[in-house]
Amino acid sequence: MTAAPRAIRHIGFLTPGNYKDDNPYDGLESTLKLLEFGEELGFDSAWVRQRHLEHGISSAGAFLAAASQRTRHIQLGTAVIQIGYESPYRLAEDLSTVDVLAQGRLNVGVSAGVPAHADLLGPLVFDGDWKDYDLSHERVKRFASHLRGDFIGAPDTLIVTPFGRHRPRLQPRAKGLVNRLWYGGGSLRSSRWAAQNGFNLMLSNVTTGEDTDDFFEAQLRQLDIYHVNRELSWEQRVSIGRVIVPTDSADTPTRRKYAAYAASRFERTLKPQGERRILFPQDLVGTSEQILERLLEDPVLAAVTELRLELPYEFQPHEYQQILSDFVERIAPELGWKRPLHVDQHPVHLKRGQA
Repeated sequence: MTAAPRAIRHIGFLTPGNYKDDNPYDGLESTLKLLEFGEELGFDSAWVRQRHLEHGISSAGAFLAAASQRTRHIQLGTAVIQIGYESPYRLAEDLSTVDVLAQGRLNVGVSAGVPAHADLLGPLVFDGDWKDYDLSHERVKRFASHLRGDFIGAPDTLIVTPFGRHRPRLQPRAKGLVNRLWYGGGSLRSSRWAAQNGFNLMLSNVTTGEDTDDFFEAQLRQLDIYHVNRELSWEQRVSIGRVIVPTDSADTPTRRKYAAYAASRFERTLKPQGERRILFPQDLVGTSEQILERLLEDPVLAAVTELRLELPYEFQPHEYQQILSDFVERIAPELGWKRPLHVDQHPVHLKRGQA
């Protein structure tokens, strides 16, 4: 299960955007500042989850519209939007607008299937029996069609607007956004579908064990089936996510906190979880040297060029800054990554208490 490592050309991070129940502003503002901080460090991309009924970002489009005005270079992404709760057309309108505001920096990660909390939210979203709605990959394909700028209606369909008569299609057009669509894959079926339909593939630190109890073997199989089925006309991208928590510049109490966090999640890595046989790898918590040793043994990382840090939910803003700083300064260069030319080469000082 080993392979010659490829140089990592792109590093990103995924943040939960968590906040306190009685003060969402502070948490969301801290997350915006973290994206700014990541840009200063030289990260190539910053991603946000979209989760409902949680103390986190429930509208990735609205949040990233704000982030587009606080950053200049860093790519912005959703990881991921569950398409089941979305109108494909309206979501495409919103995200096209965000990409225009970001001047072509948006990446859109989506997934299909029955979304979380469907029994609670389905009747509210769909005003009725949500089980009658199409929640399959076809919903994702309609979304992509709108982003691509496909015309709506018959070939002779025209509409009249203050700007004259024209064939209708989604506005604004964000040219190139359709090539920055990602599918959150976690199975052989989803990886094959993503490849065959021109989506980039986003693998995370959660996957499905299909005929194997080994997390890395499962992801390697997904990666293989993606490459076998992918379009050859353009370079489809693949990224993987790992929970990485370097401790180098953390103080002693924080190191103990990180160790306790990893220990609390260790048992789930020992065997498949639930009916779907969900597999988890161990979190990478320790010194940069220890983390690098583990990363260089990761056979999936050896086969890709894009790595995404998946930040834990439970940490504080200054701890997220410390993790990102240690990773950029001590780990990423050892993986072959090079800091973008537009970034100040001097280390960014942590702004404890100001994030």
